[in-house]
Amino acid sequence: MSILQQNNRKKILLGEDGNSLLLLIVVNVLVFIFLSFIKIVYLVNNSTVGTFEAQVLQLLSLPAQPAVFATRPWTLLSYMFTHIGLWELISSMLWLWGFGYIFQSLTGNKKLIPVYLYGGLAGSVIFLLTVNLIPVLKENVNSVFPMSGAGPSLMAIAIATTSLAPRYRIFPMLNIPLWVLTAIFIIFRLGTVGAGNAGQAAALVAGGLMGYVFVWQLQKGNDWGQWMSDLVNWVDDLFNPQKKHVKDSPSKQLFYKSNQKPFKKTPHVTQQRVDDLLDKINTKGYHALTEDEKEFLKKASREEL
Repeated sequence: MSILQQNNRKKILLGEDGNSLLLLIVVNVLVFIFLSFIKIVYLVNNSTVGTFEAQVLQLLSLPAQPAVFATRPWTLLSYMFTHIGLWELISSMLWLWGFGYIFQSLTGNKKLIPVYLYGGLAGSVIFLLTVNLIPVLKENVNSVFPMSGAGPSLMAIAIATTSLAPRYRIFPMLNIPLWVLTAIFIIFRLGTVGAGNAGQAAALVAGGLMGYVFVWQLQKGNDWGQWMSDLVNWVDDLFNPQKKHVKDSPSKQLFYKSNQKPFKKTPHVTQQRVDDLLDKINTKGYHALTEDEKEFLKKASREEL
């Protein structure tokens, strides 16, 4: 990839139209606001929080009991957008923004939502299997709380991002690699699950594994999220026939198809900087250049200014 291509690569802004990261955050926040409004209505009408949870919240949370789940199959998806408390929502959205922003900058705008959904689905399936197939847990399945929150989805995004670039520098000034932040996130998430929630802990692990497998397949050329993008484009084309979507060019180079590390510092080659370094050589000699400046001149000699 040439320097010109790197400089012209369009960064995805958080407020940009069609931003997948922004869409996920907005959906999670809107669901929380909707549930909070319904909760207030219940309380104003002298109902208890328990009544609200039983009649409304549990309709969106993933139940552990197969008989109950059979009547609420949509909870496979709805649970990953359902947050009970404000702190849980804020914490989840901060982690989503942190990992999601890096992942989106490495892979583009069309991979984040598939990883989020795949991770959440993997977590829900493993949660149901764990609490219903392990004898010790199956005996107490009726007392297992329904699962809610973006935990497995966030774990999928965190592991997917780290699998792509484990040494990505999140704070270049402090030289902290991405894998350190991921380790903190995993400890934080598993630590808040609690010893009695083996099913939810298994769901987090399953989400993480799904994120790893997604990236592994992506690097092999198998994009598991392409069908989602194609479906969205097909639906959009039905309502906007004058603006047909075209598939991305295979020559488009993103990080997971590139040999260049995303955290490698690449100085911009400009004529002004070259002239400054040449002046420095004329006045102080070549030996006065730093290693970075010598490397810069070597690079400048190979690039077209």
